[in-house]
Amino acid sequence: MTRLKVYVKNNQTEVKVPVGIRMLIRRCCQAVLTHEDFGEPAEVSVSFVSNDEIKKLNKIYREKDAVTDVLSFPLGENGVYDKNNDTGALMLGDIVISLDTAVKQAQMYGHSLEREIGFLTVHSMLHLLGYDHEKSTLEERIMREKEEQILDNIGISRSTSYVNTEN
Repeated sequence: MTRLKVYVKNNQTEVKVPVGIRMLIRRCCQAVLTHEDFGEPAEVSVSFVSNDEIKKLNKIYREKDAVTDVLSFPLGENGVYDKNNDTGALMLGDIVISLDTAVKQAQMYGHSLEREIGFLTVHSMLHLLGYDHEKSTLEERIMREKEEQILDNIGISRSTSYVNTEN
């Protein structure tokens, strides 16, 4: 198993971060690296932000003046990454998730917040490894299949509903 350090930081106050989300994020990051046979020690940063903050970042870095669910900031190109000289780990990049948007999308899609955050994390990790669904429909299909396969591998399948119907 690849040695992985995941830094998770909450930079928003709108949504309480549910118990277990940090562990879920680490599991998702590890699952992507395992699925992709990434054999090097690695580091990833994941931040939760507000809709206002992700909109600002989206405008600055993607020239899109809109709220989005997740942004990926890869630190590597063509499989070459900067190395943390203190740890020897490859620095894959940063993942930024709007927790407020994740909550809304979970409700819209009828699944749990955990499923949504798991999906966004896996999606973003694939971006950090060089996948880009915006290149072509083939790339999009490849990425979607990988996302679902990885989520299924850790027990978060698309066909399972995580909505709590007990009230």
